[in-house]
Amino acid sequence: MNVEEIIKTKTNIPLPKRTIIHLSLVVNKIDEIIATTLKPYEISIQQYNVLSILRGQKGNPANLSTINERMVTKMSNTTRLVDKLIMKGFVKRRVCKENRRKVEILITETGLNILTEIDGILFETEKRILENFNENDLNEFNILLDKF
Repeated sequence: MNVEEIIKTKTNIPLPKRTIIHLSLVVNKIDEIIATTLKPYEISIQQYNVLSILRGQKGNPANLSTINERMVTKMSNTTRLVDKLIMKGFVKRRVCKENRRKVEILITETGLNILTEIDGILFETEKRILENFNENDLNEFNILLDKF
């Protein structure tokens, strides 16, 4: 991916600015590819993230703040994401028995099934996105990214 070609400039971009632009372009490209992969299932990347978080709870409920703090992309509309997943039958909401002010969110069997269906396809998509990197490249890249 050549930054200058994509933003159509012949100007020499200072390295720090070029790096930020480059990272933004890569993130957007990855999001576009993953969104396209998820489109047939009619769920967004953020909805997939919520489902993955709930699956990771292994049958235990989560509340909105737990989901929000574990989201890859932090957002203020977690309630709306959960509402959409409820309408699709992928999650359910219930009032906590011990504390009636607390709302618990659980993944349904349908939600688990859709994740199982998506897992293999998403694995292949991730493999395709990273096809130009070997394991050593990925380890080095992750070490660099950890500096953030």
